[in-house]
Amino acid sequence: MTMHYPALIEAQSLIKSGDIAGAENALATLAETEGDQALVAALDEFPAKDLLAIIREYDASKESLVNLLVTPEQFAQAVVLEKRYKDLTHEQLRGMINSVIFRDGADPAEFLYEIGEVEGGYDSLADYLQDRTQMVEHFYRYATFDLYEYGDESKTQALDDDLLSLTSDTDSKPASLDRASVEDHDWMEVTYILRYELPEIFREVLMKLRARYQAYLRNLQADELAELQGSAEEDDDDEAPNAKKNNDDGDDDEEESAL
Repeated sequence: MTMHYPALIEAQSLIKSGDIAGAENALATLAETEGDQALVAALDEFPAKDLLAIIREYDASKESLVNLLVTPEQFAQAVVLEKRYKDLTHEQLRGMINSVIFRDGADPAEFLYEIGEVEGGYDSLADYLQDRTQMVEHFYRYATFDLYEYGDESKTQALDDDLLSLTSDTDSKPASLDRASVEDHDWMEVTYILRYELPEIFREVLMKLRARYQAYLRNLQADELAELQGSAEEDDDDEAPNAKKNNDDGDDDEEESAL
């Protein structure tokens, strides 16, 4: 491994200075001079946070040698650190995962499995799917992403309790859904793979999505309640001048009586 050390040191130094493209080029040069396997081996020594810095700068218009060669284990260690960037939209996370797990010749299920095996992996997959929570839930229950389609409920509807015991031993393949119909190299295909190839991971991820969605609804209700209370207080303030006006009217009445 020592022969790769200078390239890793250079790449790490460039990342610290903000030159991500330069760091990726340093690693690519290693592959060009010593072979792809040399880079794969070197990445085992490369800090996951630095690997992440390179991978998350993916550009769909060009191929990245690091993205093409990173192993499922190396990728999983990097993915779970993405939350450090505090990207609330998770757009970078989705693009990064899609660019790697759906690369030519890769097995997406192998990457997703390794992500699920790393501490924090379920949360990363939940982040990836969070904006599609309702459709993921619908897909689990009815084997379709169409929120207006329910299929044959006697065959496809899944109960809440079923999720807790969902495993590869208890699950079955969908009768009517073809994998080809969801091959979008994006969230639908990821959901399908998790649901039917990695049901244990799917179970944990969906439970996290449900918990987040319930927390979102509670926060929404709290905000609406606070807004209603604020409106009520404003109404009370608006009524105060009217009370004063009535007192003025009362004074007039007293004056009229005196006359």
